[in-house]
Amino acid sequence: MGTLLLRLAGPMQAWGTQSRFTERDTGLEPAKSGVVGLLCAALGRPRREPVDDLAALRMGVRVDHEGTLAVDYHTAGGTHRLGESYGVYKASGAAPSTVVSRRYYLADADFLVGLEGEGELLRLLERALREPTWQLCLGRKSLVPGVPVWVPDGLCLDLDLETALGRYPWPGLGVALPPAEWRPERVRLVLETAGGTEVRRDQPIGAAFQERRFALRQVQTTFLALGSQVPIREDGRCTSLASS
Repeated sequence: MGTLLLRLAGPMQAWGTQSRFTERDTGLEPAKSGVVGLLCAALGRPRREPVDDLAALRMGVRVDHEGTLAVDYHTAGGTHRLGESYGVYKASGAAPSTVVSRRYYLADADFLVGLEGEGELLRLLERALREPTWQLCLGRKSLVPGVPVWVPDGLCLDLDLETALGRYPWPGLGVALPPAEWRPERVRLVLETAGGTEVRRDQPIGAAFQERRFALRQVQTTFLALGSQVPIREDGRCTSLASS
């Protein structure tokens, strides 16, 4: 068993698992359903195909930079500038009307995601992330990554999930090392584990993205001390995790 690391960072991200109608939520870190959907886009896998192989990967998230929770006041429909009505049809025979929704998202978040599984599948995913078939997004199609999702030294076939997430240097590539007084003392780690104290409904089942089928998943939140448990990247270059 090895681990593949991904980096999910951008101006806006949204990882909702309970969105209904006009209220679109987001979690404080990537949902497994969202990450599996991103992998499907990289592979070019259509919605009608099952995703059980990807869902079987064990996922962990290291929160390198906590995002700021924000909300977008969003409208669809209204009066066209030429006087023509357009909008959403709420009932048969009714005129189109304006729909107001509130869409929550995370601003300026930076996540290191680890996926633990068999080496052959991880190699396939690593190649797909390096040259994705379709556009990758951070939870919603309009929210694109600010940096590549593919991590140059992120394929760690000899490391388990916890070790890989702990050994990879902070901050991510391309991020200037902040002054000591601005650095967090620790980073949050959310690991998928049996018997975890938190439950998330984001475990895809079968052709999940066509049939909207998701099961419960257990996770555990811990913290890693920056500098002692997580190394600090001083020069902005890639490093070999195996030799760390």
